[in-house]
Amino acid sequence: MKSVFRGTWVWITGASSGIGRGLALALAGEGASLVLSSRNVEKLEAVKKETGLDDAHCLVVPLDVADDAAVTAVAEKVLKTIPRLDYLFNNAGVSQRGLIRDTRIEVDRKIMDVNYFGAVALTKAVLPVMIRQKKGHVIVTSSIVGKFGFPMRSAYAASKHALHGFFETLLVEEKKSNISVSLIIPGHIVTDVSINALTATGEKYGKMDPGQAKGMSVEKAVKKILRGVARKKREIVVGKSDAWSVYLKKYFPGLFFRLAGKVSPV
Repeated sequence: MKSVFRGTWVWITGASSGIGRGLALALAGEGASLVLSSRNVEKLEAVKKETGLDDAHCLVVPLDVADDAAVTAVAEKVLKTIPRLDYLFNNAGVSQRGLIRDTRIEVDRKIMDVNYFGAVALTKAVLPVMIRQKKGHVIVTSSIVGKFGFPMRSAYAASKHALHGFFETLLVEEKKSNISVSLIIPGHIVTDVSINALTATGEKYGKMDPGQAKGMSVEKAVKKILRGVARKKREIVVGKSDAWSVYLKKYFPGLFFRLAGKVSPV
């Protein structure tokens, strides 16, 4: 059966590692052409080489999504280069490890700039093109903590909650324009997200969380994500047993908060 991604153009932020890299490899295998973005050009070039795609079907476009001016300029250049944009994967993000009482406000702002405003800015930059095409699919990587608060993740959870409010609104507003929206809700996936997380003082956490290390593989997560995107699912929950916390909070909130309150903040 022909893949829905074959012959499409897909832009992926946070493409140099983790879920972003996994998406790039899988989508290349399904016949998509790619725009790969992150701040690390060397890693992007390595991912491009792994995809096996040539220059005509894979663009490496370095981008710091927290830089509004750069987002606007880069989007304008990309949209003039590729024939159309079918899918945008807003995957760039940074996590957090720090108690509210200890976390500097500049850390909260940085996390919000990357996770929320970065996705919003790039989406706004490409939306006019998708509207003119009368077709497009915007995908954003949230988190299970986009559904609830959790110790040592205050700014991270807040940024992910904000994504739900914005992109659910986008779905309602632009349904008439044939724009689809999907929110990816990962639990523990084996990536470097905890290693690259920011501490209360803004430094790199530098450690792999035990739960992260035992999480779902990127390959399995990406397969589930792409199945959900192909079906235009509004929310795609991905993970092992930890992902069930989303449903525990929804259907048994009292039990959820009792259990969350027992989590050791380390």
